[in-house]
Amino acid sequence: MAGRRRWSTEEILDTAAELLRTSDAESFSVRKLAAALGTDSSSLYRHFRNKTELLRAVADRTLVAAMDGYRPEGDWKQRITTVALRLREAFGQQPQLAAVWGRYASSGTGSRLVMEEVLQALRGSGLPDEEIPARYHRIVILIAALIASEAGFGTITPEEYEQGMELFRVAVLGADPELFPALAHFARDVRPLGVDRRAAFEEILAAQLAHIEGGVH
Repeated sequence: MAGRRRWSTEEILDTAAELLRTSDAESFSVRKLAAALGTDSSSLYRHFRNKTELLRAVADRTLVAAMDGYRPEGDWKQRITTVALRLREAFGQQPQLAAVWGRYASSGTGSRLVMEEVLQALRGSGLPDEEIPARYHRIVILIAALIASEAGFGTITPEEYEQGMELFRVAVLGADPELFPALAHFARDVRPLGVDRRAAFEEILAAQLAHIEGGVH
């Protein structure tokens, strides 16, 4: 009898990424992945020690894809903004992985590429070296949080989106002005969370970078 096919690490990660397009990290399992590949879990553990290590590797490939072809251009703020928008776009194509990255992080090539570029850009800001690691940490937390917050919107169906919009309109436009005077006052101008998210992403990041720039002496 012929033995089972041996899957490469890249093939395993490809299949894992496909499974994560339709399921979250909680429901994902090495057993389900093995079944999709037509093999047993033990063969996958030769490549990854556990589920967490596998998920980190899948998320890291998204970071690698985001940085593919990147070339530093502009000042330090433009460089960080470009990296952030590349990450947003990459995880926007596979929103389930945004939560994986935010929860499990990664330590592979993609992670190092992002870290190197953000740290290099911060060195160009004029900050003293001793302040850069803390500033880096805050920037990455902000980017990861913004990307993760968008992930939920990328997984809902058009029907669910329309239902949410209708509920939003009812909740806002139907607010009792005696109980919610501010909400009633701004009702026609308040926008749902799903609207203009890229603009909000850029504005929030720009505010953080401006804060850093303001502290440079």
